[in-house]
Amino acid sequence: QVQLVESGGGLVQAGGSLRLSCAASGRTFSSYSMVWFRQAPGKDRDLVASISWSTGSTYYVDSVKGRFTISRDNAKNTVYLQMNSLKPEDTAVYYCAATRGATTTWGQGTQVTVSS
Repeated sequence: QVQLVESGGGLVQAGGSLRLSCAASGRTFSSYSMVWFRQAPGKDRDLVASISWSTGSTYYVDSVKGRFTISRDNAKNTVYLQMNSLKPEDTAVYYCAATRGATTTWGQGTQVTVSS
């Protein structure tokens, strides 16, 4: 099983960029699909982007397509979320998750705040 630690959040002005990182422990990182979620105050936790462990294929929710890029470096046991052209509505706590079969492991989250 993996353990996950997110970093890279912070305060940025609208139009700015941030890169989130999610570092995983464990030797089986490459066999997990990795997912970024976000949760704004008073709202549900929503999927933002995912990357398959097997094919490397990616998925993005419509609201971030063309602005966010998910990538992974299996040698570093790390998944990234590059966020460009940030908007105030992107403000949320961002969580990474590792999924394999019926198992999902969550990180502790990192706050992203976009000011207008």
